[in-house]
Amino acid sequence: MRKTHRKIVSGALLCGCALFTLYGASRIAERAEKGALPASLTDLDNEKPIIVLDAGHGGIDGGCTSAEGVPEKGINLDILLRLRDLLEINGYEVKVTRDTDRSIHDEGIVGIAEQKSSDMDNRLAIFNETDNALCLSIHQNQFTDAKYSGAQMFYSNSNKNSEALARALQSRFRELLQPDNNREIKLCGKELFLCYYSENPTVMAECGFLSNPEEAAMLCTEDYREKVAFTLYTGISDFVNRKK
Repeated sequence: MRKTHRKIVSGALLCGCALFTLYGASRIAERAEKGALPASLTDLDNEKPIIVLDAGHGGIDGGCTSAEGVPEKGINLDILLRLRDLLEINGYEVKVTRDTDRSIHDEGIVGIAEQKSSDMDNRLAIFNETDNALCLSIHQNQFTDAKYSGAQMFYSNSNKNSEALARALQSRFRELLQPDNNREIKLCGKELFLCYYSENPTVMAECGFLSNPEEAAMLCTEDYREKVAFTLYTGISDFVNRKK
């Protein structure tokens, strides 16, 4: 494909498989009883979107790290694998950019910068290879001040439905996992390459701050990552159901 010029940024923006747990199953049942969430996604339109999941970073690119030295890349991947299982068990076709700890740059590419450029081009190609797709890039955040915490969704105006997807995901984090999270979804530009150049509804989900000791500690547990995956799943479900 033709390589698209872009700027890879650092800092907060760049740092950015299991069946249902008892938590997940009980929350689905509770929402279904209230009529806000179907008990099964089989009652959606026959034409479900293909879900494309991206675990940010990988391989030599660890992303941001916690104060304890835990890299973002593994947390992103674990959440992706759990989310993939939740989606597949409910009848979705899911594609992923990576399901192991690796960069997906082309063979023969040398140099970290060139490998990163190739890696991002290949991720974008996966985002755009299917017309009927919904794309989610999973990241963790970082900031110089350790007091900041909470998930935040980033989207671009390249697809008119990306904002609605971001709102659905942000709302579920506030409702199910982070009741004190008052963050607003944020419009991005070319600095977020995948979001900006994706042709499908796309969100970069910064699921938490590894620079916050309490949140980082939670993100390093399987139980909390399962809850993050479930929260993302319910946000995706809300968006898809809205399109019925």
